[in-house]
Amino acid sequence: MDVRAKLVEDYQEGETIAALSEIYGVSRKTIYKWLGRFEEAGVAGLAERSRAPHRRPQQLSDEMAARIVAARQRWKWGARKLLAKLRQAHPEVAWPAASTVSELLRERGLTHPQRRRLRTPLYPGPLAEATAPNQTWCADFKGWFRTRDGTRCDPLTISDKGTRYLLRCQITPKTDTAHVAAIFDAAFHEFGLPGRIHTDNGTPFASRAPGGLSRLSMRWVKLGITPERSRPAHPQDNGRHERFHLTLKQEVLREVAAHPRAQQQVFREFQHLYNCERPHEALDYQTPASRYVLSPRPMPRRVPELEYADGTQLRRVSRSGELHWKGEPVFVSEVFDGEILGLREVDGRYLQVWFGPVALGWLDTHRRQFQRQPPRHRALDPST
Repeated sequence: MDVRAKLVEDYQEGETIAALSEIYGVSRKTIYKWLGRFEEAGVAGLAERSRAPHRRPQQLSDEMAARIVAARQRWKWGARKLLAKLRQAHPEVAWPAASTVSELLRERGLTHPQRRRLRTPLYPGPLAEATAPNQTWCADFKGWFRTRDGTRCDPLTISDKGTRYLLRCQITPKTDTAHVAAIFDAAFHEFGLPGRIHTDNGTPFASRAPGGLSRLSMRWVKLGITPERSRPAHPQDNGRHERFHLTLKQEVLREVAAHPRAQQQVFREFQHLYNCERPHEALDYQTPASRYVLSPRPMPRRVPELEYADGTQLRRVSRSGELHWKGEPVFVSEVFDGEILGLREVDGRYLQVWFGPVALGWLDTHRRQFQRQPPRHRALDPST
């Protein structure tokens, strides 16, 4: 406003419109506009005015808004479905766009934006091929069912991806970390350790924590096993194991047993038949048992601690999920309670945070914050 007042003052002192246009860097039309407003209202006329339109041709009429609100209260649908229904019932009416209806519903308090759910992070690398035994094991829960006595059964299945050998088909009392880890440990003691374990993104295999790690998959990492996960809503990523579940359902679960102990015996008999007698087309009609051999990596007596390269700064995570950087707490995740994380310097500001070989995110040392996404325009560790 001060600049506009100075422009008017210069004009009154004899400056030409052309000179003012060059001096102030505005068009002649704009100068005439401000001079006209000054003549009408004085200095007050030079104040900034609202640029909102005086009339909105596309604004909903009260009648149209009432019809849309009534339809929403009747059917409880979203904007697109409401419009489809209204257009079918009254095709002669020029109904507004879906975005306009959505805005109306929000203004009237009839819809509420949903909070974005925190999902399990995507698996960062490509899925590994398995051409030999124990390169990759596949695991999943076959959907739960009830035996004839009404007891719920949750079978956990584990198979070798390369040979289709069925390692476990076992009912778990609970699908929590402790019970599932015990089944895997028994398989590790019997068959040795695989290179990878492929699962979906559900519990207890994965979590929403950085890196998608859970307490179970963190145990695998310490054993030198890479947790590998399917993409969300992509069961084909674990297609061989999913196909096995169909076979299990067709040959075993058409008629369930009387109780869980009897059902588990049925699973044992099927496991022997599947591994040792049933020819597999993908194995040139050989049996999985004829192709499978034990892993050369035995299960250790104790789960080892993680090892980090020289120069890595180590921080133990507290029960509240925080590590300390220069005396200040930085929250990462409660999943890492009691675990040691490694910090590697990326540049003068950022440190990359690791759980063994698994990259979790970045520590911003200026803001004292942990972030999952890489910082922009920074030279990051090429191994991520």
